[in-house]
Amino acid sequence: MIIDRVEDEKYLANAYLVAEGSGGSGVLIDGNGVVEPLLERVEREDITITHILLTHHHEDHVLSNDRYRERFPGVPFVGHQGTADVLGEGSLDVVLADGDTVRSGSLEFRAIDTPGHCQGHFAYLVGDDCFTADVLFNRTLGGHARPGGDFPQLKQSVLEVLMALPHHVRVHPGHREATTIGDEWEHNLFIRLWRGLDAEGDEIVTVRDMGEGRLLVLAPDYDGGTKGLVRFPDGTEGIYFGSRITRAG
Repeated sequence: MIIDRVEDEKYLANAYLVAEGSGGSGVLIDGNGVVEPLLERVEREDITITHILLTHHHEDHVLSNDRYRERFPGVPFVGHQGTADVLGEGSLDVVLADGDTVRSGSLEFRAIDTPGHCQGHFAYLVGDDCFTADVLFNRTLGGHARPGGDFPQLKQSVLEVLMALPHHVRVHPGHREATTIGDEWEHNLFIRLWRGLDAEGDEIVTVRDMGEGRLLVLAPDYDGGTKGLVRFPDGTEGIYFGSRITRAG
């Protein structure tokens, strides 16, 4: 099986080509505006693109939609009803529900509903490879501050849905490098905290637009910055970019 990735320089967002092999069928997952290397490989290896799979509607993941429609007329765009609701009429040709599958030759892609980063967010599982988009990254998690984001849903999508996959499953995130379910189970600081392996921090910080809270954990983010899990006096929690968190020191 072919899995090829391109990453853009501005958002560090990924787009993927997933195919049976040279001369076989395949799909494209998301479009970050720099997909020409993937399209060149499709042409070079005579791959038949059967579907365009969208994980969610955020702009850094749909920048190539017009290019895809131009290059692959008639190939269906596939995704979540929530993605169609935001992108508008005609944006999706096939709307999936949780657990629905799409076949591309011998490859079967299963849609996994993973809300929290936004509503209408899918991961796609094909064999031992899962494309998790903006919920689970290498050593960090997605944010939930944009419209449609929801922290309890994000936590549930990570702990109860993605972490329930076999540990050998390879994770291909929406930004930066791949990892595995097992690696994140053991080393992701948010997941370790939720599993009770690491103690909660007690530093009082201020989150911009939110107020004071207790910093439970601070983890590296995929862009070289940080994300922090903060609990507020009313008991609510959230994950915030380090740039929004003011520490006393």
